[in-house]
Amino acid sequence: MRAKTYIIAEAGVNHNGDLELAKKLIDAAVVAGADAVKFQAFKADRLVAHDAPLAEYQKRAAVGTEESQYAMLKRLELDESQFRLLYAHCREQGIDFLSSPFDLEGVDFLAALGLEVFKIPSGEITNLPYLRKIGRLQQSVLLSTGMADMEEVRFALDTLIEAGTARQKITVLQCNTEYPTPMEDVNLEAMRTMAETLGVAVGYSDHTEGIEVAIAAVSLGATVVEKHFTLNRSLPGPDHRASLEPDALQAMIAAIRNVEQALGNGIKMPSRSELPNRLVARKSIVAARAIEKGELFTENNLTVKRPGTGISPLRWDEALGRVALRNYAANEFIEL
Repeated sequence: MRAKTYIIAEAGVNHNGDLELAKKLIDAAVVAGADAVKFQAFKADRLVAHDAPLAEYQKRAAVGTEESQYAMLKRLELDESQFRLLYAHCREQGIDFLSSPFDLEGVDFLAALGLEVFKIPSGEITNLPYLRKIGRLQQSVLLSTGMADMEEVRFALDTLIEAGTARQKITVLQCNTEYPTPMEDVNLEAMRTMAETLGVAVGYSDHTEGIEVAIAAVSLGATVVEKHFTLNRSLPGPDHRASLEPDALQAMIAAIRNVEQALGNGIKMPSRSELPNRLVARKSIVAARAIEKGELFTENNLTVKRPGTGISPLRWDEALGRVALRNYAANEFIEL
C-alpha cells in the first residue's frame, strides 16, 4: 500500500489580512481532513517595488480598482505576532502549520517559529541566496516549479543539496502559476518526468478550477498535493476565485483518500472481497447432454457452465477422450 498523500490546504492570502478569518480557514481545513494549512509569510516592503504592476489574474480580481501590487500585498500582510497565534492555533487543532517565506528575513522568522517543512514558492526558484539559506537549515523542503524549465529545477535542487539538505528530504512540485490554470497547461506528465530525471519525490501544487486534476496527480505518483481554498469564492482578493470552498476541499480530500486505497499494492491477485465470486462466476465442465457409461467425452457431449464448483475448464483437454465411468444427466458435473 502506498504512503498517504500529504494534503496541504493553501490558505495563502485568502484571510484578507484578518486574523479571525485566518483562524476560520484553519478550522475549515481541519474539518475537510487536510494534513496541513499553509499561509504566505511576506512583507510588502521587502517583496515588491511600490510601482510594480498587478499580474493579469490579479487585475481580473481587482476590477474597478487602481491599486498597485504593493498596495494589494500591504493589505494582505500578517505580522509576526499574528503568525505566532496562527501557529499555536494549528497546534491546538492538530493540523500542521506551513508557510512560504519570500525573503531571507522570512526564512529566519519561520525557522525560529519552529517550522520543520519549508515551502519554496515558484517565484523564488531562481533566488540563489534564498535557496542556499533554506538548504542550510537541513529541513524538509517542498519546491514549487511554476514558470521553470528542467534546468532551473535542477539548479535549485542542486543548490539545496549542496547547501546541506538531503535529496530524500526534498519534494519537487509540478505547478503552473496562472490562476486558474487552463487544463491544457497543467502538464501532469512533467511531474513524472521530474521524478524519473531528478530522482526525487514529486507532488503537485494545483491552481486549476475543480478537483479532478489534483486527484489525477495522486494516481500518477504525487506524494504531496497542495490546493488553494477559501471560505467564500466571492470574497474580494486575488486568489479567492481560483480557490475551493470548504465543501469542495473536503470532497477533493475524500476522493484522494479513495484513490490511495484503490491504487493498492500492485500485486495481481484476487481480493478478499471477490474470492466468494469465483465459485459463482467461473464455470465447470458439465455434460452437454445425457452421457452413457462407457462413452468417450468429446466436444459434442461436454460443455462448460456455471457455477465453478466442479472440474475447471482449464482441464478441458484432459477430459476429452476419457471414458465415462458412469451415466451423466445433462448439466451434471463431469468427474475425472
